[in-house]
Amino acid sequence: MEPKCNAPLVGRPRSGLSVIMIACCLACTSPSVLAGPPFVTDDPEPVNYHYSEFYIGAQQTKSTGGRSGTLPHIEYNYGAAPDVQLHMTIPYAFNNPASGTTERGIGDTEFGVKYRFIQETENSPMVGAFPILLTHTGNSNKGLGAGSAQLFLPLWIQKKWGAWQSYGGGGYWVSHTTDIKNHWFAGWQVQKEISEHISLGGEIFHNTEQVTGQESSTGFNIGGDYNFDGHNHLLFSAGKGLRNATLTNQSSTYLAYQRKW
Repeated sequence: MEPKCNAPLVGRPRSGLSVIMIACCLACTSPSVLAGPPFVTDDPEPVNYHYSEFYIGAQQTKSTGGRSGTLPHIEYNYGAAPDVQLHMTIPYAFNNPASGTTERGIGDTEFGVKYRFIQETENSPMVGAFPILLTHTGNSNKGLGAGSAQLFLPLWIQKKWGAWQSYGGGGYWVSHTTDIKNHWFAGWQVQKEISEHISLGGEIFHNTEQVTGQESSTGFNIGGDYNFDGHNHLLFSAGKGLRNATLTNQSSTYLAYQRKW
């Protein structure tokens, strides 16, 4: 997932948690932290049965409130059954507010199950669901977690044609934190395989209001991956906000090493 925001927000904070910390929690615990590397938007394609994916990477988002993200985070995906993928992400988060002390520690751990229920054909796209549970393992008083569990319920579709591929969709975030609102996320990505080693693409994504007074936000990323071989890959992206960027995303980056086996 990309981090979302870490800026001062308008709203009533709960006891012991400033509005800046609430925003930093969103930066460290929103989708994806860790969605479809290297993008925020995810896809419906699971890891093949009995195969694995491992990522180690870092990401950050800068806003008027400061900078926050992961350094590093670890992600593991496993094909537990045909069309079924188990998912886990453990982030080592950081929160560097514009005024205040930099905090570091374990962020909110992510668990998910991706299920592809429609296979792609020549004329129709692949479709799948990927519910994700974000557990509150991060310290919310330090801006490293949300303070309670969150659940993301998305639907994703994907279609390939030649060297091109596109996927997207969205879903609903359910939060048990009083300061973080239930909200919608939507995103769409397009990429092209430039050569056997390089693929490049871009995405646009949108979140409805996550915190009272913050308003909705829209952003984009441009990125891709470099394939060293069939097992080792380098993934990268960079972007910024298009709407409400000052509060949510003045700039963001993602970099990770991926191993498949």
